[in-house]
Order: sequence, then C-alpha cells, then structure tokens
Amino acid sequence: MTIDTKMTIDQDYIRSFSSKHDEPALFTELRLKAWELAQDLPMPKPDKTRITNWNFTEFPKHEAESTTYQSLADLPEVAKSVVHADDRNQNLYIQHNQKAAYLSLSDELKKQGVLFTDLFTALREHGDLVKKYFMTDAVKVDEHKLTAFHAALVNGGAFLYIPKNVEVKEPIQAVYIFDDKEAAMVNHVIIVADDHSSVTYVENYVSTNDEVNNIVNIVSEVIVNANARVVYGAVDTIAEGSTVYVNRRGITGPDADLDWALGMMNDGNTIAENKTNLIGQGSKGDAKTVVLGRGNQTQNFTTSVIHFGRNTEGFILNHGVMKDAASSIFNGIGKIEKGASKSNAEQESRVLMLSEKARGDANPILLIDEDDVMAGHAASVGRVDPVQLYYMMSRGISKADAERLIIHGFLAPVVEKLPIEAVKSQLTELIERKMR
Repeated sequence: MTIDTKMTIDQDYIRSFSSKHDEPALFTELRLKAWELAQDLPMPKPDKTRITNWNFTEFPKHEAESTTYQSLADLPEVAKSVVHADDRNQNLYIQHNQKAAYLSLSDELKKQGVLFTDLFTALREHGDLVKKYFMTDAVKVDEHKLTAFHAALVNGGAFLYIPKNVEVKEPIQAVYIFDDKEAAMVNHVIIVADDHSSVTYVENYVSTNDEVNNIVNIVSEVIVNANARVVYGAVDTIAEGSTVYVNRRGITGPDADLDWALGMMNDGNTIAENKTNLIGQGSKGDAKTVVLGRGNQTQNFTTSVIHFGRNTEGFILNHGVMKDAASSIFNGIGKIEKGASKSNAEQESRVLMLSEKARGDANPILLIDEDDVMAGHAASVGRVDPVQLYYMMSRGISKADAERLIIHGFLAPVVEKLPIEAVKSQLTELIERKMR
C-alpha cells in the first residue's frame, strides 16, 4: 500500500527536508527507513472503532508559514489564555505551525544543566542524547503505519532533559499553535527525567483556525529514571476539520513516578493512546483523562498501565461526557506481567451522555499473569441522574445550570489534577463553551 500525501513525498524530499534542518546523518537514515516501512505496514486497529475511511496520511503541505514572537504580548489571544500569567523567569516554548516561535528558560535551570528546546535544535546540538530516546523504547517506529509515518515526516516538537538530582520547582510549558488550513502537523515530544530529578510539564495544542483540513500525528515519549518524578499535563484543542492520532507513552525506572493529566478537547475524529510501562521495581503510574465530545465526532481512547516490576502501582481514571451525536470508546487496560508480584492495578472509567444520539462505551480490562497482586476496576455509562437534577432544581437552580454543575462535578477529578492554574481555567472554560 502506497501512502498518498497529495504532494510529492519520496526519499529525495525526505533527504532535502532533513538537510534543510541540518539533521545528523543517522537521523536522516532513520527517516528514510521509516518511510519505506510506512508503505507496507498496516494501520492500527483500535477496538470497536472503524477507521478505514479516516484520513491520517493525505495532506497537501508538509510545512507552513510561521511567525516568531518577540514577546508574549505578540501571541494570538487564544494562546495568551493558556500561558502562565507571570512571564518572569518563565520556562516556556511556543511553536507556531511547525517552527519554533518563542523560547524562554530561566538562567537557574540553564546553570543546572536543564535542556529545553525545539526538536531540530536538540538534534543539532544534542544529537546523541536525542537519538538515544527517539522511538527506541517507549514508541517503536515499526509498530504500524502511523508510527512509521511519524518517524519519517516529523516536522516539529520539543526536547526536555532534566539532569540527575535536579528538582524543577516551576512548571515547564509548551504551546503548539497551528492555524494553517492544510499543513500536516507531525509533532514529537521527548521528556527525560534522570535519576532523582523531578519536573512538571504542561503542553497545549491550540487550533486558531476553525476552517482546517489537517492531519495531526502526535507522539510523546516520557522517560522517568530511578527515583524521579514527572507530572505531565496536556490540553488538546484541535479543530473539527482535523483527523488526530495521539500516542503518549512513558517508561519508569525503579521507584519512579509518572502522573498524566490529559484534557482531550478535540473537535475532530480522534484516536488516542496513553500507555505507561512500569519497568522498575516500586514505580508508580497514574493516568487521568477527561473528554468532552460533541457534534458528530468519533473518538477512541485507550489508557494502559503495564506492570513489569515488582511492587508497582498503576491507576487509571477516565471521565467522558458525550453530547449531540458524538461517540467515544474508553478502553482501560491494567496488565500485570509474570514476575510483577505485590503490584496493584486499579482503574475507573465513566461516561455521561447528554442526548439520545450520544454514545459512550467504557471497557475496563484486567490482564493478570501473576498470583500475589491486587487489582480492581469500575465502569459506568449513563445519563444525567434525574434525582440529582430534581434536587438541585428544588433549590431554585434552573435545569440548564443544574446540568452544568453536575457535568463540572463529573469531570472535576481530572480537571483539578492539572498543575497550572491558567491551563486549568482554560479547560474549565472549554468545557463550559462545549456544553453551550
């Protein structure tokens, strides 16, 4: 099967693109091999979601015009709302379409050896370090067509490295803004927290143009080494005309801790995978996802925590609200491998439907290959409780306001987890707007 990109993509184009960005020769070769694989590998097969007619690979442009922002005052209004209000000592990367547009990292973190930059600069200046982690362990190039396609045509992203024993107290934020109607967004994020380090990272994907016909292919790889901690927050707001593939994965070392807090607010058809591989003994993974679907969109979310090490703990919490004719599948997978004794796998998935045509499906899955473990799951799919509505309306609250309050309460366990107040407020406003 040959990929139709609606533009001339071949090995010569890939070499030219790689050369333009002054990439190391080994990375160019990786791209070329990935492009060959992408021609024949099958598409992923998300459970209970047919994606045969979805466009994940056809696009007319690989790059788009971009703007460099001299200060935060130059940002589009929609982007200003997600940036931390106080930009003093701000640790912030902003990408406009596929190119770096703004970067700020405190002198203190620079002195401590923290690396935070766009992916292309990281390849040029820290090539060996990037290649050590780029699609080697967390996400593999040859998993399926979309991972190979990603490796071949990645055109943006960020690299964050926290050295040993460095605790980053202020959040580090990345904002990916895109407004071109046709350009593909193939974004790759790598976060590495070395031994005994910690960091909170928050990213926003922001579409500022509602009249788009994009493909979006996002891969994030998070490596949390021994006794390190990473909090990863994200709010995705990708416009209706886009088809979205998101793959966020993490690997934990001994006694490491990885927390995910994901707000999936896309308006287009979406496939999203969030997986945490608990490799090291005593490590923990906590994945929280909030989703609000509307219109006619179809979405599929798979959250997995795989236990390899002994005494590991994994928690999954998915809450979704569907309105109009939107439909979503929520798959929660807790797997305890042989040898991962004393481990604990817990999960909860709940879906609230607001209309007759809305559809939600919550599928808790436990796969246990070890005896001495603990595991549990809960799932529910239903509509707004009429008793709750009646009680609130009996106190003088209108039906519309009562429904809003119930929905905010339903989604609060994930919303409250987001580590930056500006982003938390943005997600709350997004939920409010989508409900209207």
